Amino acid sequence: MKIFTLLFISLIFSITNSNAQSKNTKISSRNQDHYITTTIDYPIAGTYQYENISEPIVILNGDGTGVFQSKDLSKRGIIWGLECSENGKLKFKEGFDSAVYTLCYKIKDNLINSESSDNNDWILVEFSIHFNTKKMYIMGERVKDYVD
Repeated sequence: MKIFTLLFISLIFSITNSNAQSKNTKISSRNQDHYITTTIDYPIAGTYQYENISEPIVILNGDGTGVFQSKDLSKRGIIWGLECSENGKLKFKEGFDSAVYTLCYKIKDNLINSESSDNNDWILVEFSIHFNTKKMYIMGERVKDYVD
C-alpha cells in the first residue's frame, strides 16, 4: 500500500511539474535567435486601438494569432508572442508602475510568400503594461484597458 501511495504522489508531482512549464517557440529576427511565448499572467488578448479612434487596430488572440491593421487601414493576419528566455521565462524591464516587454509578430502572408528576407522577418515592438492606470500599450500608441 505504501508503494502505491508513493507511486501515486510521484505521478501527480510529475504531471504538475510538466504542465507548469511555459511553452515557447524559437524564432529568428535579423539573424538573431529569440524565444517567444503567449503565456503571461495578464489578459493580453483583445483589441488595441488609438485612444478615442476606432481604427487602426491590433487584435491579439490568446492562441498566438491576430490582426495588424496599418495606418492605411489594410488588415493583415499575424502570429505573435512575447520574448522570453529559452526556458520560457518572460523578458521584461520593470518600471515604477509598469513593465515593458518585447512583442514579436510576423505577417501571416509572409509565411507563404517569402520573396525576400526583409519581408519575411519577425518585427519586434514595445509592449507595456501600466499597473496604476490598468492599461496595456503596443508601440506606445495602441491601447487596451484591462481588469485584474
